Amino acid sequence: MSAVVIIAVGSRGDVAPLTGVGVRLSQAGHQVTMVAYPPFGTMITDCGLRFRALPADLDPAAGGEVSPVKELAAFAAPAGMRALGSDIVAAVRDEPCDILLLSPFAELAGHALAEAKGVPALGVRLQPLSATATYPPAVLGAWSAGAAGNRLAADAGSWIVDRLYGGVVADLRRRLGLPNTSARALRAARTRAHWPILHGYSPAVAPRPADWRPGLEVTGYWWPAPTAGWLPPASLGEFLAAGSPPVFVGFGSMMTTPKRAAQLSELIGTAARTAGVRVIVQTGWTGLDIVDHDMLTIGDTPHDWLFPRVAAVAHHCGAGTTAAGLRAGVPTIALPAYGDGPFWANRLAALGVSAGTIAQRRLNAERLAAAMRTAVDEPDLRHRAHAVARTLSGEDGAGRVVSVVESLLGRST
Repeated sequence: MSAVVIIAVGSRGDVAPLTGVGVRLSQAGHQVTMVAYPPFGTMITDCGLRFRALPADLDPAAGGEVSPVKELAAFAAPAGMRALGSDIVAAVRDEPCDILLLSPFAELAGHALAEAKGVPALGVRLQPLSATATYPPAVLGAWSAGAAGNRLAADAGSWIVDRLYGGVVADLRRRLGLPNTSARALRAARTRAHWPILHGYSPAVAPRPADWRPGLEVTGYWWPAPTAGWLPPASLGEFLAAGSPPVFVGFGSMMTTPKRAAQLSELIGTAARTAGVRVIVQTGWTGLDIVDHDMLTIGDTPHDWLFPRVAAVAHHCGAGTTAAGLRAGVPTIALPAYGDGPFWANRLAALGVSAGTIAQRRLNAERLAAAMRTAVDEPDLRHRAHAVARTLSGEDGAGRVVSVVESLLGRST
């Protein structure tokens, strides 16, 4: 039995897909430990996986009126990454480990840990970040600067990351007793070695760029492990049974201020009344809350259970929510804000399954109501969404991860 450690840094959408990977690895006979923030411990252990907590806690309620942009900037600053690196080292340093699976924010510390432990490491990403002429890194949005400009954007981003976090990398390596090697030189060595990075989305949704280097692979989606014993609350079951399929609205782990949450809640309610549709609103980290006729506010609910029961899904286009909507075969209303949201909104439009893209800075009740009516009334949208869902059902992304992990383990013994 090999010991596999998955370091999943981020929100539920970053962690949940890797629970599915972890379960498949466990079923293949490996001991799997997931390292994540405390709110996701129960989700992980309910899957039968071991859990090690990072000491920091993701508590969107703690921020009050603090801007989410400032929260993210503090997390991504060198001091934030230094603290995260220390937390990862503390959680994993003495953990039995034959291979490390690293989500993007785990890579700074994870590379050094793998070297110190003398074990292989593997990148696991939910969006394309590597250099290509096809598009800039997904976290930069949906724009394109042309073939040369797109590659330049990725190369410049890598240079900035290495400069910004060079001291963090040096400190981590010093703590772990490793030679003093620059972050830039370490990246170049990984590129020459074709360091493997697996991408947990479908090539039918975002094809692998032809100019990607060897070692970069698009496997198909990694579906979250089923939630053992979950049953819907009575209020949700009764609401679904009481009328036509509703439109789901949610912003997942997108943080905002209480004032903005109240504005969004009012806007969604007005749009639903104007469109004449029933809605289910998921509170999420945004803090949405609507109380009205033909409207229901819910907490955490497995998307694989809920989405097949709704008429359409309106969301921020995070990677996980985008995947769940595609899997369910329902039309999407894309409401991206930042990060990779605009990228996935663009892919949904290209697939012909989007009733419209409304950037959140342009979101109002009139635009949302029009998109809701289109999503509910346009049969071609649903037909195309069903076709995409059929394609996804034939993929086995987690199975491919198991194959790559076992290949790397075989080489390291």
